[in-house]
Amino acid sequence: MSSAAEPVSTGERIYTLDVIRGFALLGIFIMNMPAFNTSLWADMDGTHLWPAWWDRTAETARDVLFSGKFNSMFSMLFAIGFTIQLERLERRDPEHAKAIYLRRIGWLFVFGAIHACVFWTGDVLHIYALFGLALLALRKAPEKVLWALFLCCFLYPVGIGLYRLGTMTPADVQQMIASGKAWEASNNAAYGSGSFFVAAREHAREMHHMYTDRHILPAMLSFYVQVFSTMLIGLVLGRRKFFQNAAAYLPQVKRVQWWALAVGIAAGAIYGVWHATVVNPAQPSPIKVVANVCYYLCRVAIMAFYVATIVRAVHNDAWRLRLAPMATAGRMPLTNYLMQTLIATFLFYGWGLGLWGRVGPALDLVLAIGIFFIVQVPLSYAWLRRFEMGPMEYLWRRLTYGHANLRRKPATAAAAAGAG
Repeated sequence: MSSAAEPVSTGERIYTLDVIRGFALLGIFIMNMPAFNTSLWADMDGTHLWPAWWDRTAETARDVLFSGKFNSMFSMLFAIGFTIQLERLERRDPEHAKAIYLRRIGWLFVFGAIHACVFWTGDVLHIYALFGLALLALRKAPEKVLWALFLCCFLYPVGIGLYRLGTMTPADVQQMIASGKAWEASNNAAYGSGSFFVAAREHAREMHHMYTDRHILPAMLSFYVQVFSTMLIGLVLGRRKFFQNAAAYLPQVKRVQWWALAVGIAAGAIYGVWHATVVNPAQPSPIKVVANVCYYLCRVAIMAFYVATIVRAVHNDAWRLRLAPMATAGRMPLTNYLMQTLIATFLFYGWGLGLWGRVGPALDLVLAIGIFFIVQVPLSYAWLRRFEMGPMEYLWRRLTYGHANLRRKPATAAAAAGAG
């Protein structure tokens, strides 16, 4: 199943995007680490598994600095990548471009479904693949339409919050909490002491529950809306070729950087106060509606601050060199994302080292940063010295194009070394 179109070569990569992908991978790992070693359903009733001050401090720092910001960054990058890939496909093989792209996101959905139903329920790849269809439909939509859709995304937490406030009874809240506790106990048994196949069965059960339970579906839709909002930003930036010409936008980037930080801090403070003082987070309330809107706003604003900061750093000669390790990890994002699941589940699940439920937020933070810089960055560097792309990137491109060059050509390797 070959085509005249070719995968992106090393020389065509955009360094800034690779650096941002590296930071996104680190931030996502930091946020995912607690969900690798404790149930996704823990703390639904407002209790805290880790009451020690160092764990509460690490948890607060994680939620303020990382929660929602880096999966937003990753979804933005996905949309930017979509515009770049489809444009290159149409230039090289216009007759088959759309079919190749659909095949590409089809295989991404397969990877994500396997990842979610067998290895870890927190997968985002299948969600990105589904939104790949939306991006294709919106690719030529007027920019005003994209910004209108972006603003509509902020209406969702208002609408669903008011709906729950008017319809959810105390009995519904108690049912949600009871269901969460049952799932927490089931997770603890399956992931904490079960075999690989027992854990896989539990992941499949969780996925089915999350997409069918009437109380959980609104939360799933909320995550979809959050992902879609930053994909819309990525679609706009991709169409404007922002990252191909980022140097020309540096004055605007500087303004966005500090305005985004101010808005993010203000919105995050409101959400943080609610989160720190709420007794029962599952209980609908007017202040919860306001807090959820602030969370949406904070995640987008702080993400914009991070991206603007990285763009400015990449265009500073000294910082550009220092950011090379992040770019190296960012060149094989699919491999590193899935590798994080393999490493973490081996550490925590019963079929591995069995540390499930024994590691609190403070050590989670240390482990995520340590594994990323001590394991993933060196492995990425060693692999890319010999090969053109990561192993999962190779498989994905092979399935998409019918062929892909894994080993680096001597000229390409020399050119990459000179550019670095």
